[in-house]
Amino acid sequence: MSRLLTNARLATMEPRSAPYGFIDDGIVALEGEAIAWCGPAADLPAGFAGFERTDLEGRLVTPGLLDCHTHVVFGGDRAREFEMRLQGASYEQIASEGGGINSSVAATRAATETQLLASALRRVDTLIAEGVTTIEIKSGYGLTITDEIKMLRVARQIGRERPVRVTTSFLAAHAVPPEYKGQPDAYLDDVVLPGLDAAHAEGLVDAVDGFCEGIAFSPAQIERLFDRADGLGLPVKLHAEQLSNLGGAALTARHKGLSADHLEYLDDAGVKAMATSGTVAVLLPGAFYALRETQLPPVDPLRHAGVPMAVATDCNPGTSPLTSLLLAMNMACTLFRLTPEEALAGTTRHAARALGLTDTGIIRAGLRADLAIWDVTHPAELAYRIGFNPLYRRIFAGDFSS
Repeated sequence: MSRLLTNARLATMEPRSAPYGFIDDGIVALEGEAIAWCGPAADLPAGFAGFERTDLEGRLVTPGLLDCHTHVVFGGDRAREFEMRLQGASYEQIASEGGGINSSVAATRAATETQLLASALRRVDTLIAEGVTTIEIKSGYGLTITDEIKMLRVARQIGRERPVRVTTSFLAAHAVPPEYKGQPDAYLDDVVLPGLDAAHAEGLVDAVDGFCEGIAFSPAQIERLFDRADGLGLPVKLHAEQLSNLGGAALTARHKGLSADHLEYLDDAGVKAMATSGTVAVLLPGAFYALRETQLPPVDPLRHAGVPMAVATDCNPGTSPLTSLLLAMNMACTLFRLTPEEALAGTTRHAARALGLTDTGIIRAGLRADLAIWDVTHPAELAYRIGFNPLYRRIFAGDFSS
């Protein structure tokens, strides 16, 4: 259908324009699944006169939000670990005692695809209800070839069952499972690398991820994974510098990675490498909050170096049980001192870049008509409110009823 969204305030998120790419009295023309035109109402070309009109009565229109780092497919929960952390246990201590990621591994392995899908859809529906139109979903709680592929199949099924775009990341290098304790290289040889080949052959992988940390995999081990990804023509990203500085972000930058995520312990060399490569910094304030961290990511150096900063929920059962991207935006402002404009850019155009997507994240002619319409008058309200969802309507691939 051809439609004009009239009487709208537009936060187009166009770079190098007015703050937020803001247009006060704007119009967006939709044709099929794409944006046909957008701009000030006074400049509307005559050729759009026959489009059906929808008066938005001064509401704000933004690009649909993108949650560019999630683990929404998993079995079980880790509420007990939440209690343990409150009693003083560290992330590393919980992991060494069989908790952490391996706790979710056991529950995920025991769950069927049907059970994983049913639980994941509840979390996905919450994100969709806040204007999210694209979700990245990682594997990483199976840690066998069969179970990693099971998770990725569920992720693909979510994109068929809901009006949301799903991109997948192969994250078998998330933790060393109990059966390979003390043998990370053997696990890479037996599971991670052949598992990546198998998942890629099924068309289940959009990007390759890993966890570069003392409790997970070394830079040399991650390099082996990235070399295999490069050989398959797959982009890479990395959980890097969350608990210590092992140089994971710089390693990702050397491989022209899409993003390096977490980054609390990122140093100046890592910032410089990311700036040179164009690698996006994905900030995850939900994990920072849930883990009660005190080491802030280096937002000012990233900002001054021109590194694009995305914001995501990191929705997962243990360290960020967060299913609100709006709250993540607020946390990014209050905890990390992003501006509201940076937070919105971080969940639109920079999040799209972190996923390697070039057809979304900005309101611009020729891009996908993935939009969010809000009952607010200024875009800063999206990061300002806490526990309030002002979404009026979501448009997915031009579908006004989605």
